[in-house]
Amino acid sequence: MNTSPCQGPDHLTRRSLLRGTTAAGLSWLTPLADILAAEAATAPSGKPARSLILLWLGGAASQLDTFDPHPETKIGGGVKTIPTAIKGVSFASGLEQTASVMQDVSLIRSMVSKEGDHERAFYNIKTGYRPDPTLIHPSIGAIVCHELPDAKIEIPTHVSILPNQWPARGGFFGAKYDAFQMYDPKSPVPDVKARVNDKRLDQRMEGLSVVEQAFARGREPDLDQSKTLHQLSMQRARKMMSSEQLKAFNVSDAPVKDLSVYGDTPFGRSCYSAVRLIQAGVRCVEVTLNGWDTHANNFEGQATQVKILDAAYASLIRDLKKLGLLQSTIVVCGGEFGRTPKINNVGGRDHWPHAFSMLVAGGGFAGGRVIGSTDPTGEKKEPERPVLVEDLHATIQNLLGIDYSKEVMTPVGRPMALSKGEPVKELQAHA
Repeated sequence: MNTSPCQGPDHLTRRSLLRGTTAAGLSWLTPLADILAAEAATAPSGKPARSLILLWLGGAASQLDTFDPHPETKIGGGVKTIPTAIKGVSFASGLEQTASVMQDVSLIRSMVSKEGDHERAFYNIKTGYRPDPTLIHPSIGAIVCHELPDAKIEIPTHVSILPNQWPARGGFFGAKYDAFQMYDPKSPVPDVKARVNDKRLDQRMEGLSVVEQAFARGREPDLDQSKTLHQLSMQRARKMMSSEQLKAFNVSDAPVKDLSVYGDTPFGRSCYSAVRLIQAGVRCVEVTLNGWDTHANNFEGQATQVKILDAAYASLIRDLKKLGLLQSTIVVCGGEFGRTPKINNVGGRDHWPHAFSMLVAGGGFAGGRVIGSTDPTGEKKEPERPVLVEDLHATIQNLLGIDYSKEVMTPVGRPMALSKGEPVKELQAHA
């Protein structure tokens, strides 16, 4: 990645962002895009990232059939490989588009976890902590929104698209940091348009105010501000209902040529929407692609999901770069663990937390690097240069300008660090 402050291809100018905004049919975002562009245009090299996109491969992708193939070996499963933009590094076939953008992406082939159960591993990857029955930790998106508040944003700053049964949560930061959940963005966000005209709505709000005043009478003066947050929630909801930024959720007005490259799938449309949301100023967008849990018929199942992932992932990286947003947006792609080198009796691969793959890009992550390696025989569990889950969390927070070692107090007065890991220097462009 060229990091020259003036001449590199990733350099963002106000004019280039506005040009990209117009080309992408996003002229309605111009006022905020103007602000973001102005900030980025004057940013020194190495300025902290401002946003995060998490692409969750729910069910756990097989590293051996995607980003860490071992062809012509007992564990390879007959995988065919293709070259990538990183010299000497191959992917499984089917990932041709992703392979072509790897100069802007780094690959971790040695992620290590101690959790082999889906729910526990999801929790671990999303929070950086192993499950604890005495505490619910905030997800990485909640941490980002808590530590980097932005009053300019009128829509939720933590968004989960196509969530599964374990959406990102605010944990001990509170429910207001839970991810706003939505589904296929080809349809408008539900329940954000009033069902009555403005006059009738104003009358209803006046009636509600009378009820609230009666409720507050005789109760604690700061009950709403410190506990119920009801009036604050109502104010935010009404602000969101009238915000132009709401259009970022809906892709129905997107130019066909821009949207089609992501693939005609809910995941593809969601990745396109993620770019629009980041452009609108949203801090963290999580997009889930389920279907990777291939205990049987592994190769057919992985190939189906790879096809969906490949077009969407590569298009997202390309569009962020074209819009000048890749240098300020971290993109992480991976699942809760990997899958076994051994192929079981029904042609499947089982859970494997010992060494699996993650893609990281943008926002200060270096491009074109590969960290770690795995045993081509599948007999050795431990990878070369293991990367711990908590260290990936510390790296992400560090690149966002968050003090990952900062201790915060939980509601019961228990000090808790935002991350217990340490940043991985090899992954950072400016370390």
